[in-house]
Amino acid sequence: MRTFDRIVFALIAVFLGVIALRPLFVPKAVSAQGDSFHLYFEPGTKMLHSPDKSRHVLGKVAIDLSTGKIWGFPTGGEEPYPVDAGHATPPVSHPFLLGQYQITDINSPAQ
Repeated sequence: MRTFDRIVFALIAVFLGVIALRPLFVPKAVSAQGDSFHLYFEPGTKMLHSPDKSRHVLGKVAIDLSTGKIWGFPTGGEEPYPVDAGHATPPVSHPFLLGQYQITDINSPAQ
């Protein structure tokens, strides 16, 4: 076996070893949401109307994909996040329930 062949085989062995051992050194990807809580945020802002008609504000719509509940997060304007120019601290948007999709009906036979 020639020297060139040995070098090529050695490089192949090293690169295969790197590929095989990489999962031990690279951290596993994590998700900000657990298995029981998955939110989908609709793009853009919408006018949010509470079911009791007491609130009409601009905000983001979020759907809990595990329960079907639809939540409204007020933003106070067209921005996709809450803004309050009068204060130096960032505002916190508290959600309110808009409605619910009956997700369990998807797997039911057609009626």
